[in-house]
Amino acid sequence: MENQDTLRLLRECDSGAKMGVASIDGVIDSVKNKDLLGILQGSRQRHEQLGDRTAELLSQIGDEGKDPNPMLKGMSSMKINMKMMMGDPDRQAADLITDGCNMGVKSLCRYLNQYPTAQPEAREITNQLIGEEEQLARNMRAFL
Repeated sequence: MENQDTLRLLRECDSGAKMGVASIDGVIDSVKNKDLLGILQGSRQRHEQLGDRTAELLSQIGDEGKDPNPMLKGMSSMKINMKMMMGDPDRQAADLITDGCNMGVKSLCRYLNQYPTAQPEAREITNQLIGEEEQLARNMRAFL
């Protein structure tokens, strides 16, 4: 299964799934609405599952994966902390998650185009992660 495009695409999926989990973790404790909480918990679980599958494939080819960029993760955490102090926490959480999903979709689509010879299994995981991000952004609309 190994080729450089496959390896690079899987690393980006690994990083993206981890970033998704971290973003949800950053807002979930402040959420009051039970429906919003359920949506976030379900998406967090699906992000973890996709991350676990990605890590498994990376392990099979002898790679440890990729953590999100520390600067990006730190800036995201600061933004989350600042926004969650402003107004309605459910609305702020939905807004932050929507922005994160949009960035995730954009990045993952770019990587799909950038690594065209990635194996079908890597491309499928990427498409599943894109689908999860798109669905989560749609689900956030009711809480904006």
